[in-house]
Amino acid sequence: MSRLKQLRNYVDAELNRMADADKRTGAIVHLYGVSLAATMIAKKRGLDPEIASMAAMLHDLHAYKTGSYDDHAHKGAELAREILGELQLTDEAETEMICSAIYHHDDKLATDAPMDEVLKDADVIHHCMNDISKPIKEKEQARFERLCEEFGM
Repeated sequence: MSRLKQLRNYVDAELNRMADADKRTGAIVHLYGVSLAATMIAKKRGLDPEIASMAAMLHDLHAYKTGSYDDHAHKGAELAREILGELQLTDEAETEMICSAIYHHDDKLATDAPMDEVLKDADVIHHCMNDISKPIKEKEQARFERLCEEFGM
């Protein structure tokens, strides 16, 4: 079994503990949607699509487990480090890359390391395209416009 599949099995088990079916469905849709977008963006930019997908699968898990978005990016990076250590799916450099992306993913106005940017962009794509009837958040507008240009949309 691939390490991405192993990670997804772990995340699925965590999400299946959520009592609220609507919130659980939303969590699944978001994590898998961001994971797919991250894979595509990383591939296009010449970065590791598997690492991008793994970061995306973990990026909001802390918020879903706790029900709180307070400092969820930083706390999520800590949780990701624990999970990756427990599952032993990544080496030290890969773990650092994944945790950095998660740590920085909520600051959409800053520019960080290339893999951090992949996760931010994948998150924005999902936020903006999962329900196109919703207005785009101001903090995501410029990033979404750059993504549309990059992808010829």
